[in-house]
Amino acid sequence: MEHLELVDRVYTAVKQMIFDQELQQGQKIIQEKLAAELGVSRSPLLKALQRLESEMLVESIPRRGMYVKSVDLDEVKDVFECRAVLEGLSARLTARHITDDQIQILKACFSNFVGKKNINIEAYASADREFHAYILEWSGNKAIAHLEMLSNIHLKAFQAGLLRQPEETLPEHLSIIAALESKDEVKAELQMRQHIEQSLLAFNAKADN
Repeated sequence: MEHLELVDRVYTAVKQMIFDQELQQGQKIIQEKLAAELGVSRSPLLKALQRLESEMLVESIPRRGMYVKSVDLDEVKDVFECRAVLEGLSARLTARHITDDQIQILKACFSNFVGKKNINIEAYASADREFHAYILEWSGNKAIAHLEMLSNIHLKAFQAGLLRQPEETLPEHLSIIAALESKDEVKAELQMRQHIEQSLLAFNAKADN
């Protein structure tokens, strides 16, 4: 049991490192180095990596080693199409029971960027990830949480990086927050879907160039 719990902890830690881009797409995973960083032996790390491989987050290349899997163009398109539906529904459900404290948390994600001309892209991308993660979490829907865990839709989408500039997406984020604050389920879902669909359009345009 202790070994299984350790594998779970290592799995969660490595997955978070991929999410935070501490381990980047295409990067070779040096198992000895990573195990030392995590303070574990290679055995639980290998089992965690095998689990991540089943989720298509890492890949084993014969005679070369284990790598963080790069997301290809078709997969990114598929992810964004699914994400528009999943996060749109999450926004609708969140609007039903969101609290004042949660609204303040969402506003705080972007408070440092409002009215600013020069926005730090890395800081904004981090806030963007937090915002969308909160919406998924606060939906309260266990099926959505399970689908997200199995498919890693959120993680894979953000591996594509920011597809549009903050000056374009910041007003969209603030409009979604306003819809949530007014508990307008229909508007929250619509605006979230449009927000993600616009990013898909931007990705398609970028891929065609």
